Amino acid sequence: QVQLVESGGGLVQPGGSLRLSCAASGFRFSRYAMSWHRQAPGKERELVASISSTGGSINYVDSVKGRFTISRANVKNTVYLQMNSLKPEDTAVYYCNARWGVDVYWGQGTQVTVSS
Repeated sequence: QVQLVESGGGLVQPGGSLRLSCAASGFRFSRYAMSWHRQAPGKERELVASISSTGGSINYVDSVKGRFTISRANVKNTVYLQMNSLKPEDTAVYYCNARWGVDVYWGQGTQVTVSS
């Protein structure tokens, strides 16, 4: 059974940091490109960051460049999103995504709220 379980979300003040984790099981994690997406209320889901299966290719949406870092540990079947200098506009549900060809899996999401 395929599972992607996100954790690490919560409430943080502007300028603060959070580290999201996504633990994968039920598929060969090391084959899959991984990504983080987010969806704010009333907005479409957007791609935040992506990392290739080996970690050799990484991309970020412009709004998080220099603040967020995506990484993966294939030995732990886990992908991470380190989020620094958080802003209120980063408030959203963050989703983990795994993709290999036509195989696409999603996690259930974790809420990140940036507010004073």
